[in-house]
Amino acid sequence: MKIYLIAGEPSGDILASRLIKAIRKKCPEAEFFGIGGETMRAEGFRSLFNIKDLSVMGIMEVIPRLPTILRRRKEVLRDIEKIQPDVIVTVDSWGFINSILKKLKKRNCQIPKIHYVAPQVWAWKKSRAKKAAQIMGYLMTLLPYEPPFFEKYGLDCTFVGHPVIENTADLPTDISLLRQQMEIPENARVLCVLPGSRHSEVSKLAPVFVESIKRIKAKIPDLFLLIPSVETMKDEINEHFNNIGIPYQLIVGQQARYEAFCASEFAIAASGTVSLELAACRTPHLIAYTFNRLTNKIAEFLVVTKYANLINILADRFIIPEFVLRNCQADLIASEALSFLQNKEKCETQIAQSAEQLAKLKPTDKLPSEKAAEVVLSVVGRK
Repeated sequence: MKIYLIAGEPSGDILASRLIKAIRKKCPEAEFFGIGGETMRAEGFRSLFNIKDLSVMGIMEVIPRLPTILRRRKEVLRDIEKIQPDVIVTVDSWGFINSILKKLKKRNCQIPKIHYVAPQVWAWKKSRAKKAAQIMGYLMTLLPYEPPFFEKYGLDCTFVGHPVIENTADLPTDISLLRQQMEIPENARVLCVLPGSRHSEVSKLAPVFVESIKRIKAKIPDLFLLIPSVETMKDEINEHFNNIGIPYQLIVGQQARYEAFCASEFAIAASGTVSLELAACRTPHLIAYTFNRLTNKIAEFLVVTKYANLINILADRFIIPEFVLRNCQADLIASEALSFLQNKEKCETQIAQSAEQLAKLKPTDKLPSEKAAEVVLSVVGRK
């Protein structure tokens, strides 16, 4: 059995790595091809190219990278034609994958296609659900309310559950010991900082986060930073943080990332899946995000949801503070972070309310990766 995986960014890389593990348990002879990142490589996966070429968000941010992205798309299509896999599983990265699926449809490709992680049509334009449904063969969703958006257009969907449930299953319990092991100064106030996993994110968010942290440091002198990163971005992140006069550790690796979350009192994070991970690690936090000025204006026009954060969307109220687009400002972020760092009860309230929403992301019977593996093997079996 030949399975072609396309995961074009770090969040998809983690999802796909767990899917590989789950499929191998059920089908040891399965072979995997395609595109993936460092977590998939740890499973023995060989990527066609480095996914750093695809990790970009924002309309204006994509334009300079367009020639590279188009070249990579051609390489993927040629590789699929050469390998002739039994199934194509695309994971997250809807911008790039949307273009791949359109090309495959135009070529009348008969290989079964499964997309893992629903494109967020509910956040942008709900009418896009119909177009997306026309190019996907099957959809596996992370959120329980997503299938109805696509099923009405005849697309088979399965809610498999969110991977944060199993990603954070084995968390450390002795936080004092953990901080000792991480060589964090004994009396330090620990702040986790996550400025993103793409160049386009880090270049916009890191300067805002640095300025926010300086303001926090003025009120909390014994501040210590933990900065989880992916291998491809650690040098760029170091450039932003190594001259700000605040001690920090740069953390690389999935398990070390969760340990950093658990060791932190509060986190300032780029908007995305990381918010669910922080909530699962019981780390109070806020989220922030911005693009360039033109993309911000376009996003403000297109976005139809009240909230950017998934926990807030699930709750239909603000639990996680959001500082997005024009509100991504250092003074606002610093003020909110300080209100948590100086109020333990406020932190505990967010942790408890977030846990209620996370419970909605659990499938009824199996781990998300096991459920997803069953769907993939079922689709291949039908073929």
